Amino acid sequence: MWRRRDSAFGLSTFCKIYKIVGCNSEMATKRHLGNGDCHQAKKPAFWAAGLKAAIDDPKLHVFADDKIVIIKDKYPKAQFHYLVLPKESFPNLKSLTKEQIPLLRHMYKEGHNLVDKLSTKLTFRCGYHAIPSMSHVHLHVISQDFDSPCLKTKKHWNSFTTEYFIDSSEVIQMLEEEGKIQVDTSKYQDILKRDLRYVIMYTMICFSHCLSVEL
Repeated sequence: MWRRRDSAFGLSTFCKIYKIVGCNSEMATKRHLGNGDCHQAKKPAFWAAGLKAAIDDPKLHVFADDKIVIIKDKYPKAQFHYLVLPKESFPNLKSLTKEQIPLLRHMYKEGHNLVDKLSTKLTFRCGYHAIPSMSHVHLHVISQDFDSPCLKTKKHWNSFTTEYFIDSSEVIQMLEEEGKIQVDTSKYQDILKRDLRYVIMYTMICFSHCLSVEL
């Protein structure tokens, strides 16, 4: 579900995305990451399973209760990027059943509450990757500015701006109606490879709206 506040889409984001579009496919997928937490071209192998360790490390917690913890994404793809983690282990969306609906609602609620406490006018979205890169179900709470040195490839962009990113409400609805989450692996893998020409339309719409608000 989109969490909307006053629209905000910076010029730096527009220019950065335009630069990504200008890269050919090979460059876009092999480009080295920039500064900050994005100094390595690839995530360390342990991070794929590192969410379980993060649950047990109070120093990383932005919020915690008896059911979930919230941490900052180690490789944020926007100015604000958090992960809501259930303490109970579920490897992926396919492992969820109707029994987990109350938990998923709680995860969304606390993600929503976190955004309400942030001093920002950015738009937020809460959802799941169809095929997660880390082996523990996690809800992304991410601002829609996509202003981050960690956003470097078309895979990064497509994983958050296409149907590859499934809204929290849609996941819950699928469980309510079907009792399970069906993921077409081939379909979603193709989405990550989608041509970046779609970025131009998305960027121009957001940037034009930002200008109209400022004017």
